[in-house]
Amino acid sequence: QTSLSIWGWGSLGLMLFLVNFGPFAIFYFVFYILCFLGGGFVVTLLFGKNNSERYLEQCEHSFLPCTSVGIPKCIEEMKREARPIKIDRRLTGANIIDEPLQQVIQFSLRDYVQYWYYRLSDDESFLLEIRQALQYALVQFSARSKETDWQPYFTTRLVDDFGTHLRVFRKAQQRIAEKGDQMKDQAEELVDTFFEVEVEMEKEVCRDLVCTSPKDEEGFLRDLCEVLLYILLPPGDFQNKIMRYFVREILSRGILLPLINQLSDPDYINQYVIWMIRDSNCNYEAFMNIIKLSDNIGELEAVKDKASEELQYLRSLDTAGDDINTIKNQINSLLYVIKVCDSRIQRLQSGKEIDTVKLAANFGKLCTVPLDHILVDNVALQFFMDYMQQTGGQAHLFFWMTVEGYRVTAQQQLEVLQSRQKDGKHQTNQTKGLLRAAAFGVYEQYLSEKASPRVNIDDNLVAKLAETLNHEDPTPEIFDDIQRKVYELMLRDERFYPSFKQNVLYVRMLAELDMLKDPSFRGSDDGEGESFNGSPTGSINLSLDDLSSVPADETIQLHAYISDTGVCNDHGKTYALYAITVHRRGPNSEETWKTYRRYSDFHDFHMRITEQFENLANILKLPGKKTFNNMDREFLEKRKKDLNAYLQLLLNPEMMKASPALAHYVYDFLENKAYSKGKGDFARKMDTFVNPLRNSMRNVSNAVKSLPDSLAEGMTKMSDNMGKMSERLGQDIKQSFFKVPPLIQKTYSDPDHCRVAAPIDDNVDDNIPLRVMLLLMDEVFDLKERNQWLRRNIKNLLQQLIRATYGDTINRKIVDHVDWMTSPEQVADAVKRFRDAFWPNGILAETVPRRDKAIRMRTRVAGKTKLLEVMPDELKHIIGAETTRKGILRVFEMFQHTQLNKRMVYVFLERFLETLFPQNKFHELFNKLHSRSKQMQRYKQRLHSTQAPSLQKSLLVSHIRLLIHL
Repeated sequence: QTSLSIWGWGSLGLMLFLVNFGPFAIFYFVFYILCFLGGGFVVTLLFGKNNSERYLEQCEHSFLPCTSVGIPKCIEEMKREARPIKIDRRLTGANIIDEPLQQVIQFSLRDYVQYWYYRLSDDESFLLEIRQALQYALVQFSARSKETDWQPYFTTRLVDDFGTHLRVFRKAQQRIAEKGDQMKDQAEELVDTFFEVEVEMEKEVCRDLVCTSPKDEEGFLRDLCEVLLYILLPPGDFQNKIMRYFVREILSRGILLPLINQLSDPDYINQYVIWMIRDSNCNYEAFMNIIKLSDNIGELEAVKDKASEELQYLRSLDTAGDDINTIKNQINSLLYVIKVCDSRIQRLQSGKEIDTVKLAANFGKLCTVPLDHILVDNVALQFFMDYMQQTGGQAHLFFWMTVEGYRVTAQQQLEVLQSRQKDGKHQTNQTKGLLRAAAFGVYEQYLSEKASPRVNIDDNLVAKLAETLNHEDPTPEIFDDIQRKVYELMLRDERFYPSFKQNVLYVRMLAELDMLKDPSFRGSDDGEGESFNGSPTGSINLSLDDLSSVPADETIQLHAYISDTGVCNDHGKTYALYAITVHRRGPNSEETWKTYRRYSDFHDFHMRITEQFENLANILKLPGKKTFNNMDREFLEKRKKDLNAYLQLLLNPEMMKASPALAHYVYDFLENKAYSKGKGDFARKMDTFVNPLRNSMRNVSNAVKSLPDSLAEGMTKMSDNMGKMSERLGQDIKQSFFKVPPLIQKTYSDPDHCRVAAPIDDNVDDNIPLRVMLLLMDEVFDLKERNQWLRRNIKNLLQQLIRATYGDTINRKIVDHVDWMTSPEQVADAVKRFRDAFWPNGILAETVPRRDKAIRMRTRVAGKTKLLEVMPDELKHIIGAETTRKGILRVFEMFQHTQLNKRMVYVFLERFLETLFPQNKFHELFNKLHSRSKQMQRYKQRLHSTQAPSLQKSLLVSHIRLLIHL
């Protein structure tokens, strides 16, 4: 039934379809179905094709090389409009610094980049990007500088580095001197030896490649600038290699390298030295000393050529009248200069250099310095002390000095005791007990049977002294008899003072006291004398050796009188000048010369001799000063008459016999040369206050250092009982002397190869100027290698000077000065000077042509002359004239080598960066940058070869011990 119903209903539907649509409806229906199926097939085919093509494209991009699209992209980017880059012109936060800094950046880009970049492109974006990077680096640099404490750098590191550099140079000079004349090129040998000593002192680094090889120097600066850019630039800019390389080259080759080359140029340094002391007038005597001491043939030839040129010019002048005398004087002076230069050149070329000290020692005619003068002069005493230690007589000298110190201390204590007794304070027993203990200490250390070394003196005097010490209260004069005997023993015993006068140490002492002249320039073959101050005739060949012997020979006579008076005008200053005619008559010769002196010269000379010879103060009377109308002719004639009377009284033979040592001062005053003044009135007034205090401190310190520790404590207690002034003196003595070793022992050791470290001595680090001055004096004048007694005296004198001048605020003033140096105003001034030096008037400075060798040599001579001239006489009196001269010339010679100057500049630069970036381990970086040094490699090889045997020996010993143990 179900199937019948399905067929029935289906037939009915077909019939109705045919009735409604017709007989062709079936055909249309089939056609529609076929079209539907075909359309679905076509759609499916197209969809699959598209998906396949898309998949194939993905496969090509993944596994096949991409097509070149860079050039079209670049063209497209170039066609776009450039986006404006905003640059903030603020750099440091201070407008006075930012303005010149912006100009430096602008000039650098203009002269190092723009001149070639604009040939490639007109686009400004690249230049703006470089400028932005530079400004960002400067901003970071400025921020870091503001956070840095610069006081340790300027007061400690800078001074230490300079002292180390000078020490290395001094050690190198000593090695060169030990090698003798075996070097072919002394300058080259000095540089090599310098870096050998540097690596031995630094241990970890040597800068020979950077300082001697231009290629390595450029590589070092490139690496350094790249590290700085890594620190200062943002990471994105640093990763841009093109811009980084441009900035690096601008900094290294455009700025740093020219600046370092200029600062290292010896000729530039010499010109700067002359400019710094330009207010000082050149002294003829200092100039001649430089010529006589010069060991550079180039300097001598340059001076000789210039003198010959001036000589030809003077001889070509057509003069008459008074001018001809002036011309003749100048010609005589030039002829003498030429002669000295020729003599010095011949001596250097022949290799027969003469040691003045040895020559004078063999010559036999030396000035005689009395023993009592030696014992009170710091410079002379150190040489006598060294000699006494060599001969085993140091106990006698130290006993004499200790008694001097005891006497002064005892007198001060008794004076304080008397003043306190007047005030009702009684401490008699305690003070006398301390004095007794101090006296017993001196006796036990030098005179008792247990003393070592013992002062050999009359036993009766020693027994009498022991008896006095046991039964009587000690007095300041208790040791006077024995001290007098010790003095006579040192004076007359052939082992001591008489032999000291024949020893080379005595000659060196005379050189330090400036009482030794070079006898190689005695006499003149052509009879032409030298004129120091324009006199037509003269004798410069009168040495101190001759002068010292004149009073002993009655056949030699000296007469002097003022022959003329005139008024001079020098740079607006008017003063009277007195012409002194001097006659010197000997057995076989007679000389006459003129010298010119001002009244101030007479006054200074009078102050000198009355200080040295107190008895003359009541005999010699110098005409008084006059403030107004002192240039009147009548007044000048009256003063001329009074000064003549003064000279005749001074040259009286009886006066000379009464004071034999006076002859040296008189001949020095009348010698035909520019008069060298001593201390001024203010300095002399200060000396009247300072000298007793300084001598008391020296004597007390010598006494205290010679006592046992228990007695030193007693002396400390004794100082507590003194008055306010004595209490201050006692504190100074304790601070200055109780912490140093005893006088007899030289326990201060200066290692031959070590850096100049910050600690110099006790109580020195806290005082910045004392530390700096003592360090520089140690290295410049080589005080550590000499008698330590002199060094301690100098240290205490500097302490007193600094305290008297500035008090306790000196450190604060130095810190304030460092703050002022790093202030915006000073930084801006430095940037402006840098800008004006590299771009004068906004134009890049051309490379300065190297000056002619002759000009550079004459500049060296002028620089040395200026330096020697500005050295104060007080410094020569403290450490000696010869030591002062050698120290100054050593410093000057150090600056005459470009490689060594570069080393010093790079050391300062390295310390600057280490101070500015303490967290970036610049010290390790510099060690790596300098690790390719050949000197460093050779040093490590020598170190390894020397350590290998000791290591093998230690291993062998350990093995033997192990076998014994087993």
